[in-house]
Amino acid sequence: MHADSWAIKAKKFGYRSRAVFKLEEILNKLHKKKSLKNVLDLGSAPGGWSQYISVNYPSTKVIAIDVLDMQPVEKVTFIKDSIENIENIDEIKIIKGRFDLVISDIAPNLTGINTVDDENILELNLLSVNIAEKYLTDQNAAVVIKTFQNNNLKSLRKHMELFFKIVQTYKPAASKNKSAEIYLYGAR
Repeated sequence: MHADSWAIKAKKFGYRSRAVFKLEEILNKLHKKKSLKNVLDLGSAPGGWSQYISVNYPSTKVIAIDVLDMQPVEKVTFIKDSIENIENIDEIKIIKGRFDLVISDIAPNLTGINTVDDENILELNLLSVNIAEKYLTDQNAAVVIKTFQNNNLKSLRKHMELFFKIVQTYKPAASKNKSAEIYLYGAR
């Protein structure tokens, strides 16, 4: 499917962004449609991933967090805050250790300076992995995070392998071919 056709397909199905098809493919291929009770969406704006979970897993409680505004999504609790402040957010703290899935499509604003961008990406990725490690339940839990093919990818994978039995790199069909974007999936 051509890159623009993903955006058209998203619009046709009423989704906020083409990114939903990236998450859908990863979950269908790697997570095998396991039941989800609680999902934590890090860096959630504009809300496509939260929307996908709420539509396709209707009994799932979704908590989304972002520093950016996000239009309401039915059955999703949105918190406007930084993921760096997650330990101080009561709605998330009360479910700590009981999330089945942590998803993070978060990315920093890019400066165009590769070394700076790579470090900023790594910092957000490590934060996402560490949050997943603390907030996920012990069994059948998983994390999906967006990262980029760069010099830090290998060390990020090694960091994930400390906490997850399975760590896989995945490039969904809905990702633009020229994009360095790649996803890491970790399962307990």
